[in-house]
Amino acid sequence: MKFSFKRNTKKFAEVVSKRNPGAYADILGDREHQSIVGRVDFYQVRNGVLLVAEIHGLPTKPDICASKVFGFHIHEGEECSGDKEDPFRNVGMHYNPDRCTHPQHAGDLPPLFENNGYAWMAFYTNRFRLFEVIGRTIIVHQLPDDFTTSPSGSAGAKIACGEIKRYIPRK
Repeated sequence: MKFSFKRNTKKFAEVVSKRNPGAYADILGDREHQSIVGRVDFYQVRNGVLLVAEIHGLPTKPDICASKVFGFHIHEGEECSGDKEDPFRNVGMHYNPDRCTHPQHAGDLPPLFENNGYAWMAFYTNRFRLFEVIGRTIIVHQLPDDFTTSPSGSAGAKIACGEIKRYIPRK
């Protein structure tokens, strides 16, 4: 089959506009970043998963040339909990069922680029199937992932978290 950018883009747009996600995560910031709120929707598609993320209230910098980039990962833990020192300590490490080196973990996602505190992103991945990440967590980190340092990419503190849940349509 010949590649068609327009056809593939249209198919992904139809998935997002016409189907309910198979899973979602409501994103909330920690005590120091209470303004962060958002949602990540997960759609099972042929041979992979389409993720759509929308995050508001991200920390900003006044200099347009210094807009922030945030690490974004699926973690192996089940809940967004922890302690005073690390409110999301219980999320564990990056989701990595195949024991790959960083940045090839299944949970290594593209970074979020902040625009006046807002980030929106859609991407396709074949690193996991939808059912494999339901019950896990998704994290926004304070710093960008350097895509080199193991095991976490030196992405800094975990500033926001969401629990990935199966989507159940309301009747």
